[in-house]
Amino acid sequence: MLYHQIDFTKSFTKQFKTLRENQKTRFYERLELLKKNPHDRILRDHALKGNYKGYRSIDIEGDLRALYYIKVDVIIIFAFIGSHNQLYN
Repeated sequence: MLYHQIDFTKSFTKQFKTLRENQKTRFYERLELLKKNPHDRILRDHALKGNYKGYRSIDIEGDLRALYYIKVDVIIIFAFIGSHNQLYN
């Protein structure tokens, strides 16, 4: 499935601004990979449970994750970005 539109929530944008430049660059690299091949193993894309049910997670680098959800099968909306501990604790 190819995603035609990418959007970001205010929460994501606020969290994204606090990242180091190399983390921002890595996010954009992973975003391009997600758009081209959402099943690439590097992304470790998976559905979430509990408080984040309905969201999916991709690995950005190290402990950095980006959470998103899909709207109408063609729009990805990134909602949160942060370390595993920041997101899940």
